[in-house]
Amino acid sequence: MAPTIEPVHTHPQMPASTTVVIIGAGIIGLTAALTLAERNIPVVVLEKGRIAGEQSSRNLGWVRKTSRHAADIPLALAADRLWAQMAERVGADVGYRQAGIMFIGRTEAQMAMHAGWLASVKHLSLDSRLLSKREIDALVPGGQGAWAGGIHTPSDARAEPTLASSAIARAAMAKGVVIIEQCAVRTLQTQAGKVSGVVTEHGEIRCEQVLLAGGLWSRRFLGNHGVSLPTLPLTCSVLRTQPMDGPTDIAVGAPDFSFRKHKDGGFIITQRGKLDAFLTLDHLLLGKQYLPQLKAQRDFLKISLGKYFVDDLRLSRRWQPDDVSPFERVRVQDPRANAGLNADALNNLKAAWPVFERAQIAQAWAGTLDVTPDSNPVIGPVAQIPGLTLASGFSGHGFGTSPAAGHLAADLVSGQVPIIDPAPYRFERFA
Repeated sequence: MAPTIEPVHTHPQMPASTTVVIIGAGIIGLTAALTLAERNIPVVVLEKGRIAGEQSSRNLGWVRKTSRHAADIPLALAADRLWAQMAERVGADVGYRQAGIMFIGRTEAQMAMHAGWLASVKHLSLDSRLLSKREIDALVPGGQGAWAGGIHTPSDARAEPTLASSAIARAAMAKGVVIIEQCAVRTLQTQAGKVSGVVTEHGEIRCEQVLLAGGLWSRRFLGNHGVSLPTLPLTCSVLRTQPMDGPTDIAVGAPDFSFRKHKDGGFIITQRGKLDAFLTLDHLLLGKQYLPQLKAQRDFLKISLGKYFVDDLRLSRRWQPDDVSPFERVRVQDPRANAGLNADALNNLKAAWPVFERAQIAQAWAGTLDVTPDSNPVIGPVAQIPGLTLASGFSGHGFGTSPAAGHLAADLVSGQVPIIDPAPYRFERFA
């Protein structure tokens, strides 16, 4: 069952024209819309299902710099600043709490990875530091794990996925953004080789620019226009406990579980060492580009072939503007939580911190990530289609950087000086 997000009353009617159309009302598209509206640029956001109905409300809520690629950290640092200002900016609580994030390891090999990452970002002057077992026990008391050590970044944080997107959407609408749910964009319109509008299931909208922030659906949308975006789906299962006393406000990631405090006093828990990889045709089409990841993370993936493959195969890869699109056939990607992985995560956590023996499960859900070959997103123009900008492929860590990622996308769409150097996110790196 999907998490329940704060409801938002969106617009019932679609305008005939605007300056920017944003495809996708996840948190990236919404932060971009808010940024553009603050610059008095007219925006319409079109969502095939409901606001934040997919990964934007299903993620873990971590806002971290720890273990990110060095090239990705400037975006995370910019996001830290914007998250800290978000409640005031949107006039509502988004659950942002700067309580820190800690990763812990059982082996010297795992600690060597943490030490290697720390060395790779030394020039960025982060507040991350390595921890001994004694320091872990002091920061997260009551544990019984035989930890080799850990790494801790006190300035890392968390926010609430079920609050943030809704608050941002309401603030954007208050500044003039039009958001329409249950309105799938079928295709782009072009004139003289440049984007001139979009065709939706309810008619056409003329515009000057389009931002595609469609998450895992962006690959299929672009494919219909002859553009290949390399992303593959992975599914993460999550559980939330009833309110309970816990060992810390710090978010903790171990090799085979993670946990963080939830706004209601419970904990969000996942099996950090396993993701479901339900095979699709795209795994066959793109597999070669992912071989380095597969070799490094084979044990991390629970690969299976079944219903997901058949369901995906039934969805069109090519269609016309007057055809029913795949986005109308699947309004919300709602995978079933893997009860086995969730039970495994909770059992591993109980063995490490026995206080979780008293945990009672309140809810479980799953979400589908869109993962690129280098695990970094694409944020930038699509050269083959002038007037189209892409912000997708966030590989499971888009929520944390979303304020800066949406800001960067808005900068690129509106021709402003970008908030950070966009070079690491260029689409052309996959050419």
